[in-house]
Amino acid sequence: MVTIKEIANAVGVSSGTVSRVLNYDPTLSVSATKRQAIIEAAEALNYETPRNRNRGNGSSHAGGPSLSRLVLVHFLESTEELADPYYVGVRLGIENRCKDMGTEIAKIYHGEQLPDQILLQGASGVIAIGQHKQNEIDWLQNNCRNIVFADFKPRRNDLDCVYSDLNESTHMLLDDIAALGYSRIGFIGISGPADGLSIPRYGTRGQAYVDWHKRRGLFSPELLMLGDVADTGQNLRLEAGYSLAKHVLQQGTRPDIVVVANDNMAIGAYRAFQEAGLSIPDDIAVVSFNDIPVAQFLNPPLSSVRIRGEHIGEAAVELLVERLAGRDYTKRVIIPTRMIWRESCRHP
Repeated sequence: MVTIKEIANAVGVSSGTVSRVLNYDPTLSVSATKRQAIIEAAEALNYETPRNRNRGNGSSHAGGPSLSRLVLVHFLESTEELADPYYVGVRLGIENRCKDMGTEIAKIYHGEQLPDQILLQGASGVIAIGQHKQNEIDWLQNNCRNIVFADFKPRRNDLDCVYSDLNESTHMLLDDIAALGYSRIGFIGISGPADGLSIPRYGTRGQAYVDWHKRRGLFSPELLMLGDVADTGQNLRLEAGYSLAKHVLQQGTRPDIVVVANDNMAIGAYRAFQEAGLSIPDDIAVVSFNDIPVAQFLNPPLSSVRIRGEHIGEAAVELLVERLAGRDYTKRVIIPTRMIWRESCRHP
């Protein structure tokens, strides 16, 4: 397990500063550059072992197709990415694999309008990170032949993508929670995108929660707490988790355990429950998704489904190289998740 001291030493700051950044302390005064360095160091160190495995410095592609220039198209704004370290991990996976191969990377972050097509000129291919709306997918296809989506499965069969199956992961998590004796299971998340073409109405995890409960005749609408519609995922944040957790506590009989859509929202939920004088997990338990580095440093440490963001990024680069080598059929790669049990709930 990476430690706060290791992160502090890597960045050249105090352990206290690292702790406050990772826990999103709003009173901390630190530059955006230093904050970014801390978050990226936390992600990089957390994945140090798998990233340092022997990959032959890209020699597996020696003499093969050249990925000379890659354009990375992000569904978040640059500042929003830092608010969700999971996506920093996806980007680091792409960047480190490209570094092995000597590939130049250009980055396009989300904006109010579609980017200028000139930004894609001269690119060998594009990796699009996260949820993209249909008009954005069409723009990419119109301006680049070789495209791979990372951490997103478009509802089409003609696009390469690499992702984790969060529907299956949510069903497995709920099976485990029920086996541990929890009966009133709540959910905190967000609604799906307005165009309805990318993910289900409740989001993939929320929809899986609803389906799991309905199949067992256990669905209680008051236990489902959803934030505003997420066109890009930018409201999967601490503030939303805090607000929705407060609503959970206003519903009368509170749940035994709450499943939260991601760790950022779980941090907000922690604050709301602790402000209300509740003990985690004795009064209410919490589980989440992503397993960002801060999850292990919360009090109590947070149980979370580990989604291997860096591995998703690496696999996306490999898919793009295959396309350049002449693969003419669509490929979808699923990176399995892993449940990391900690003290925020009962566990096997």
